[in-house]
Amino acid sequence: MRCGFVGVVGRPNVGKSTLINAILGTKVSITSPKPQTTRYCILGIKTTDDAQIVFVDTPGINYNEKRALNRYMNRAAHGAIEDVDILLFVVEALKWTAQDERVLRRILASGKRAIVVLNKVDNVRPRSKLLPFIEETAGRLEFEDIVPVSARRGDNLDRLEAMLTERLPLGERLFPEGMLTDRGEKFIAAELIREKLIHRLEQEVPYRLSVEIEEMSDHRGALHVGAVIWVERQGQKGIVIGRGGEMLKQVGTSARRDMRKLFGRGVHLKLWVKVKEGWSDSERALAKLGYTD
Repeated sequence: MRCGFVGVVGRPNVGKSTLINAILGTKVSITSPKPQTTRYCILGIKTTDDAQIVFVDTPGINYNEKRALNRYMNRAAHGAIEDVDILLFVVEALKWTAQDERVLRRILASGKRAIVVLNKVDNVRPRSKLLPFIEETAGRLEFEDIVPVSARRGDNLDRLEAMLTERLPLGERLFPEGMLTDRGEKFIAAELIREKLIHRLEQEVPYRLSVEIEEMSDHRGALHVGAVIWVERQGQKGIVIGRGGEMLKQVGTSARRDMRKLFGRGVHLKLWVKVKEGWSDSERALAKLGYTD
C-alpha cells in the first residue's frame, strides 16, 4: 500500500482544480475561467486498491497582486509546497510566463521532487508544436517527468495517476475509504455560492467578495442554509443583487441545484448581501472570514 500527499501548484488559471476534480471524478474544488478562483488549500482524496493519493489543491501563486488576500493565498500555496511528498507543477501548454518562472524557482528552493503537468493540450494546434515546448520545459529543471494532459477532456490522466502511485511512500491509508475531501458541507456550500457569483459577475467584483455561512441545519430531511455575501463597497452590493434582485435569484437557484446534487437531499437557501469596507486588504477581516493559515 502506498499513501502520500501530492501538492498541485502553479500560477493562476492553469487548471489545477479542474485537474483534481477530473482525477477524482467529482467536484471537490470550484472552478471558473477567471484566475484565482481557488483561495484555500483543499484536499482531494483518491483511494484505490493499492494506494491513497491525497491531492492538495492550492491557490494560484501570484506575485503581482499585493492585497492581504493575495498574500494569504501565496502563503497557503508556499506552505503546501513544503509539506507534501511530491509536487505536480501545472503549466498551460505553450504558455510559459514570468509567473511560471517564479513558481519554478520556489519549487527549486524547496528541493521537492516534481512532475510537470502540461495542461490544456487539447488547445494546441498543430500538435507538432507540443514537442519543442516539452523539450524546452525539460531543460529548465531535472523534473521527475513531464506529462501532457487535458484535464477538461480527461486525456492521459490514467498515466499521471499511475506515475504518482509509483512515487508515493509506502504506508497505510490516512483517510477512510470513500472520503473524498477534508472539507465539510458548510465550506462546500460557501464555495458553491461563490462559484456561481464568479461565473456571473464581471471585472473586479468577483475578487472583492467572500461568502460566509451563518446558518446550516437539518430540518425534516432538508438542509437549511443561510449565507452572507460580503462585498467591499455599496456599489458592488447593487451589482450582486441585480435589478429587481434578479442576479441574486439566479445565483441562489444555481447554487441550490448543485448543493442538492452533492449533499443528496433538499436544500433551502437564503442569501443576503452586506458591505464590509476593504475586507480583502485587512488581515483582521480576513481572519474573521476564515482565511487563516
